[in-house]
Amino acid sequence: MHGVSLSRWTLSYFAAALIALMAAEALMTAGYGFPSAPLRAPETLLLVHLLAIGWLSLLLCGALFQFVPVLVAKPLHSGMLPLPTLLLLLSGLAALLAGFLQLGGVLPAEPHMPAIAALLLAGGFLLVLYNLGRTLWEARPLPLSARFVAVALIFLAATAALGVLFSLTFAGMVGSGPLLEIAASGVPLHAIAGIGGWLTFAAMGVSYRLLAMFMLAPETEGIRSKGAFWLGIAALVLAVPGGVLMIISGAPLWLLLALSGAVGLAAIVLYGADIVQLYRTRKRRAIELNSQMAACAVSCLFAALALSIVLIGLGLFTHHIGAVVFLLGFGWLSGLGLAKLYKIVAFLTWLECYGPVLGKVPTPRVQDLVTEGPARRWFVLYFLAVVVATTALLVGYALVFRLAAGLLLIATTGIAAHLVRTRRLTGVGLLDGMRRPNLFLPHLEPVQR
Repeated sequence: MHGVSLSRWTLSYFAAALIALMAAEALMTAGYGFPSAPLRAPETLLLVHLLAIGWLSLLLCGALFQFVPVLVAKPLHSGMLPLPTLLLLLSGLAALLAGFLQLGGVLPAEPHMPAIAALLLAGGFLLVLYNLGRTLWEARPLPLSARFVAVALIFLAATAALGVLFSLTFAGMVGSGPLLEIAASGVPLHAIAGIGGWLTFAAMGVSYRLLAMFMLAPETEGIRSKGAFWLGIAALVLAVPGGVLMIISGAPLWLLLALSGAVGLAAIVLYGADIVQLYRTRKRRAIELNSQMAACAVSCLFAALALSIVLIGLGLFTHHIGAVVFLLGFGWLSGLGLAKLYKIVAFLTWLECYGPVLGKVPTPRVQDLVTEGPARRWFVLYFLAVVVATTALLVGYALVFRLAAGLLLIATTGIAAHLVRTRRLTGVGLLDGMRRPNLFLPHLEPVQR
């Protein structure tokens, strides 16, 4: 990996994402949104979009700007676009959250706010699609991990398109009958496209590459991996484009979604088998903390699937869908994001500080920039809090859920403190003439001077 270029704004994406995650956890601790409010209440919608856009999407975009070039061994199409992209996404998110506050009566009503939010977010995500899409297009033929990301970008476009439709409909700017029908019944498709198509499919593709890279395991592109890829695509196509057609035609949606879920389950099982294979064939015998916690996140993914199957069998899935989504959002996606962030920040810091002098003077290892023992306690607390919060949602104990959300906030703050420690090179000797890097701001000039 020597010589890999740094994406200048990636750490800024990570900083904004962590702030959004901790803000959402603080709101949940205070009893804001679900389960104290209904799933479709403005308060819950604000929380969901703060997490989905502010935390998970910003985290993923920042990571993809850095690692898509690694996946395809080509430079990012434009190193200048990530900054305006970030500004558009943040301003669009702020407008969207303001719209939900207006809907909840906290702010004075402004009928144009949903359209403004839609315009800004659409612009930001279009820049993401253009920059990463051009990078992938110029690197064809793509390895399997990059193909996962390419499909994820397609469903990011679908998620954004449905979100824009909802916003414009709410603003009274849509008059087409079919579009109004999609807006009225398309929320499940929006969620599937976002959680399953954009976030999960991208996370699967990136995890294939990063787990192999960080554990020194051989990358897999066998029948099982390709099966996960094609079955995943089939499930998403059935659910999202197929679901839109079902809504327009007036046909029942649940049967198609059930079929999509069965196909998606098969894809996830194959993916899980691949991940187990990566752990078994690794050359790095001592598993680092980030890989251990990634295994916990994947376990949460399978726990969410098992919980879904049980709830469907009991006829309680709709009643407890909030618990399933929480386990997917915080156990699987957020757990994996925090685990990989712990390693990625150390990796990028090492590249920034020591990569330019590698081979010229003695340098520390990437692993020397972190302290796994103290950090482990925060990760363990985080996943325990996820289990407690999910259980509280299932049994209907809102107060216990709020206490668990408070533990999530404490654990996330502890993990963030370790990221700051890594960026400040705490405990690592500085080379002659070296200054400490900025925290989560662009590296405007070389660290070596």
